[in-house]
Amino acid sequence: MSRFLFALIRTSRAAGLCLLLAMPQSALAEKALLVLGDSISAAYGMSLEQGWVSLLAAQLRSSHPDYTVVNASISGETTGGGLRRLPDLLAQHRPQVVVLELGGNDGLRGHPPARIRSNLLRMAELAEDNGAKVLLLPMEIPPNYGKRYTAAFRESFAAVAQQTDAHLGPFILDGIATDASLMQDDGIHPTAAAQPLLLDNIIASLLEIL
Repeated sequence: MSRFLFALIRTSRAAGLCLLLAMPQSALAEKALLVLGDSISAAYGMSLEQGWVSLLAAQLRSSHPDYTVVNASISGETTGGGLRRLPDLLAQHRPQVVVLELGGNDGLRGHPPARIRSNLLRMAELAEDNGAKVLLLPMEIPPNYGKRYTAAFRESFAAVAQQTDAHLGPFILDGIATDASLMQDDGIHPTAAAQPLLLDNIIASLLEIL
């Protein structure tokens, strides 16, 4: 009887291993990359398929097919709103990577830099506590807010990266925000033609994490 059970267990294990090897790679190691951003990542003024996040998803299907990109960006989102939504997003998607593209709306509304920094810090800590790597994308605001405020705003992102394991990425609108031909009529949001350039700006930093 014991010999029969041993043979049955050994056969079952072998069959299970064959089934495991036969499963598609995506079923074996499905990973999530969560983008939590504002209108810059929510493809404001165009279809979602034209936005840089969708372009990223298309690229990763070839280079990193085990990753699924989840775009949780909302136009008008602030760091406070992102912080309130992040715990549920982490529980639902269990991402391996979190891209934080927030802070621009806080700055445009004149929110205190200390509050912005605190919200970003807490989001980075929450993501890391849940086992995710964080790419923090810094934002910039117009100089008419004054040197003191714009400097404090800019330094908030570097401070969060220094206090956590978050990777500080480049300014996603670098070379785009100052080119009127790449911006919509409001002067704030990039055009559909600019979306590949947004992805080009941050892809190297993202691939380092992946």
